Amino acid sequence: MTIFSKIVAGEIPAHVVAESNEFLAFLDISPLAEGHVLVIPKKEVDYIFDLDDETYTGLHIFAKIVATALKKAIPCKRIGVAVIGLEVPHVHIHLIPMNRVDDLNFSRPKLSFTPEELVATKEKIKAAFRE
Repeated sequence: MTIFSKIVAGEIPAHVVAESNEFLAFLDISPLAEGHVLVIPKKEVDYIFDLDDETYTGLHIFAKIVATALKKAIPCKRIGVAVIGLEVPHVHIHLIPMNRVDDLNFSRPKLSFTPEELVATKEKIKAAFRE
């Protein structure tokens, strides 16, 4: 069972910004930028191209909905999208607020936010869904 499956099962806490029956979006705890969100299918699958077509397209549609709210909540030029797939063997899409190409450089040092800052960011994003 991956760390993401444990989050889905409620065994590990996460700063969830959006959820559906099939998908979950939550803040990355080692982000490249404020508002860096991970979007996952609740079903544990290691490699994105092993997803069935319905889950694959549903995941991307869900990610688009999350990215739209994220852009409203966090000032940035774009929401960058990355699928790396090496860190955790559970499909996940990174949504990263960005202002320049280098903002998606995963070799950059990760940021650290306090628990209070993470809650505030989560609430900003959640509020953007209601706008």
